[in-house]
Amino acid sequence: MLSERMQKALNDQIRIEAESSQIYLAMASWSEVKGLEGVAQFMYGQSDEERMHMLKFFKYINERGGHAVVSELNKPSVEFGSIKEMFETLFKHEVFVSQSINELVHISLEEKDYATHNFLQWYVAEQIEEEAQARTILDKINLIGDDKGGLYLFDNDIKQLTVVSSVAPGA
Repeated sequence: MLSERMQKALNDQIRIEAESSQIYLAMASWSEVKGLEGVAQFMYGQSDEERMHMLKFFKYINERGGHAVVSELNKPSVEFGSIKEMFETLFKHEVFVSQSINELVHISLEEKDYATHNFLQWYVAEQIEEEAQARTILDKINLIGDDKGGLYLFDNDIKQLTVVSSVAPGA
């Protein structure tokens, strides 16, 4: 059984995960309009992944006797200035999500809710990957600079990242 405090914190995380999905979706649309098909494909995949993260929280709360709720979402930005600015925004958001997950872990320990603590360890590991991926992409974009040919190659290369990240373990 979830404590009221733990349930509220988990429901707050549902909103964060849903907003993350929306942020990636806005980035996908912006990229697609700019002709960056590979980046758009990557962002659409990331949006789906964030939605799955949200649904895992939903199921967990309900299975533990709580009530997962749908809340109002903040509208994401739809303009990003440049590809670099977009990925900088993305990286900062992933750091924010990591901090939020860490706070959930802290609450689970204070509440002596070891089942939730165990459940959250998957998210801790996932956020390490998300931050590393965003940092790596930013490093590549910084290497490219203003080179249009480099951006073209990056747009094609990021499709490979999408293929790798969307394959289920053991598939």
